[in-house]
Amino acid sequence: MKGLLVISNGIEDGEALATRALLRRAQLDVVTITYESTLEIETAFGLKVKADYFATDVYLNDYEFVVIPGGGYVSKVVDQDTNIKELVKYFDKQGKLVAAICAGPRFLGQAGLLNGKSFTAYKGSEKDMPKGTYLPDQKAVKDRNIITARGAGAIYEFSYEIIKYLLGEEKAEALLKNILY
Repeated sequence: MKGLLVISNGIEDGEALATRALLRRAQLDVVTITYESTLEIETAFGLKVKADYFATDVYLNDYEFVVIPGGGYVSKVVDQDTNIKELVKYFDKQGKLVAAICAGPRFLGQAGLLNGKSFTAYKGSEKDMPKGTYLPDQKAVKDRNIITARGAGAIYEFSYEIIKYLLGEEKAEALLKNILY
């Protein structure tokens, strides 16, 4: 099963890289894409990461899920962004999994995907989801085909929910056991 993980300059390191690593441990094929002008990305804490592809170079029908990490970049681009919002709307319209962590759910909120749904996100991000039900004390929330998580401290719960949704609870539990969670 293949999915996309969007990386941008200023992504939160753990939310992107640890999530990708955990999903790969569960045998999910996670491909990184970017809307930046170069494939080389610098994370919030200075790591240089190379995206697998430019977002425009992938055929979306080949993928079953999309993951949007948070980080400082979100507040800088979310109000003007059309790319990530259109991407998540496409996956949602297809009934495919859309997952976002920390400030990443702001893209979902502005795209209208959280209207009438329960969600969590980094404190303050809920302003973009006025028609949803904000659950600030939950580390990760699944509502239909949407999974949200509140921040870097919820990476394991976020990844668990994604794996459970895509591969079943047995595979998700096996991952947690394997990493001694």
